[in-house]
Order: sequence, then C-alpha cells, then structure tokens
Amino acid sequence: MQILGLDLALFLAALAFMEGFAWFTHRYVMHGFLWVWHRSHHEPRTGMFELNDLFAVVFAAPAIVAIYFGVHGIPWLLPIGLGVTAYGAIYAVFHDGMVHQRFKVPLGKSRYWRQLIQAHRIHHAVHTKDGAVSFGFLLARPVRELKAKLRERGVGV
Repeated sequence: MQILGLDLALFLAALAFMEGFAWFTHRYVMHGFLWVWHRSHHEPRTGMFELNDLFAVVFAAPAIVAIYFGVHGIPWLLPIGLGVTAYGAIYAVFHDGMVHQRFKVPLGKSRYWRQLIQAHRIHHAVHTKDGAVSFGFLLARPVRELKAKLRERGVGV
C-alpha cells in the first residue's frame, strides 16, 4: 500500500511539473530558438498537421522511455512516465480539441475551462515570436490581466 502512495505521488508530481515545464518551454523555446517550428501554430493551418506538431513527438519520447524502463527494472519511472503522458493527453484534449477544434470535443462550460480557452486565444492574438502573453496550458492569469498586458504592448484585443 505504501508503494501505491509513492506511485500516486510521483504520478501527480510529474503531472504538476509538466505545467511548469510546458510554460517554460512554450515561452523560451517555442517563442525562442524553435520559433521556426512553432510559427506554424500561429498561422492558419493548411492541412491536418503543422510543423509545431513535432513538439508532441519530442515531448512524448522521454515519457515513452520512462514507461519502458519503469516496466523493465526501474519501477519508480513508470508513474513519472504515466504522469507526463497524462499531461500530454489532457493537453491534447484541451489545446487541440477545445481551443483549436482540430477534432470534435465538447467545449468546456465551466468558468475554469472558459478562462483557459480565452487565455489561449489571447495568446494567439500575437502572430509573431515576441509580445505574446499566457504561455501556460492548464493555469492562466485572469483574462482582464492578459488583455491589459497586451494593450500595454500595443496589441488590440
């Protein structure tokens, strides 16, 4: 039973860690030196995929490795890999489904989901590498603060 508690703690820690990691990566990598990939996400999509989708492959690789080694000899890696995978699944449903409607998923009706959807749409009000706000995916500042920050930067929303 104690191992199950540790597994749950590792799973939840990995899931929570991923929001901070995703924020940092979105802010400083995607809107930084790998803007060449991420730019496709701030432009109208012309097909089923965009270059930005390569990030899903990059982020999935460590989770796959952790799950593999978690099953084959290093058991504490399994809940970490599953936590990272769970974050990826939540991200896919929220970001690709609810926000960008790349596949059919009901829009979130709660205040929380509405705020996240609005915050991400405000992020997309900027079509360039610099000047965007709201880089998180499951946590977002209040919409009025994000709009005020964009107005300060000269972007109308």
